[in-house]
Amino acid sequence: MKKHFGYILIAYVVMQLSSIVGIPLFSVIGVKLLGIDPERMEAIVPGYWLVFSFTVTLLVVWAIIRKSETTTKIERATPLDPISSTFWAVAGVFLAFTAQSIAINIERLIGIEMGSENTQVIISIIESVPLSMIIAAIIGPILEEIVFRKIIFGVLYDRMNFFFAALLSSVVFALAHFELTHILIYSAMGFTFAFLYKVTKRIIVPIFAHVAMNTSVVLIQSIFREDIERWLKEYEQIQGFIGGLF
Repeated sequence: MKKHFGYILIAYVVMQLSSIVGIPLFSVIGVKLLGIDPERMEAIVPGYWLVFSFTVTLLVVWAIIRKSETTTKIERATPLDPISSTFWAVAGVFLAFTAQSIAINIERLIGIEMGSENTQVIISIIESVPLSMIIAAIIGPILEEIVFRKIIFGVLYDRMNFFFAALLSSVVFALAHFELTHILIYSAMGFTFAFLYKVTKRIIVPIFAHVAMNTSVVLIQSIFREDIERWLKEYEQIQGFIGGLF
């Protein structure tokens, strides 16, 4: 792995761990210097630290990439033409949702409950700090595609065939979300994004699909959250009723 890839991975890991120091620091600044009510500060500080840490990391990663030369087999290959790439970018959104839907149904068959704790935490943060929506919808997906597709998948693809490189990088992508219950869902999406990158040789294509997917989920969860919760409860009641018949 080239040195600049290592720097990007380090920056990403530091960002993920930075809340250990950053959130207490922001809390002290907010309460002591800005005079914000401690209870209010406790509710909003995760969102503001999320915005700060992800934005700074994206700027650092972008600066590193701009000064770096292409290094992986995918990057050295001729990219797909713009029109075809645009088609795959749009089609990729539907492919990702389809892969997610299949994974959800498989999880349901093996008894895993619907709903993502990770998604609910993010929605809760967005409700407290609406600005953090830009992280979940745009900046987060951009960083994830650079780290998990451009770097991890790209490096693995130099050493093995597409299937195993995509599979391994997708599992790493899933584990990084710290939600082992839904590892199949995250892996399915990661595999789809790796496929888009391999087909088009343009990292912007899986970035677009990932951003579009996350934006849709965030908007739907934020605007229709109460309706979704009601539908899920009704679904569970119907399932229970049908189960009782047999």
